[in-house]
Amino acid sequence: MYNPVTAHDTAMAEIDLYDRPDCPYSKRVRRVLDVLSVDYEETIVPSDKDDRDELESLTGQRGVPVIIDDNHPNGLSGSGDIADYIKTNYE
Repeated sequence: MYNPVTAHDTAMAEIDLYDRPDCPYSKRVRRVLDVLSVDYEETIVPSDKDDRDELESLTGQRGVPVIIDDNHPNGLSGSGDIADYIKTNYE
């Protein structure tokens, strides 16, 4: 199973980010997390949506970006919604 994980100080991570390095929407979310110095664990999902069964089983969807935290155990999607949520709750 394809599941590379990049740790961003996971000892303190409160957010799990599922994304793609080549996705501009994922890049927007990573930028907000990094600018606000929010610790997160990044899981890079397969490029082919047909290969994203694990993401779908966790969140009910195959698109990225998606974050999972205590307030959104089933995932929050949409880069704008995620960015607003992070700015409101983690700044």
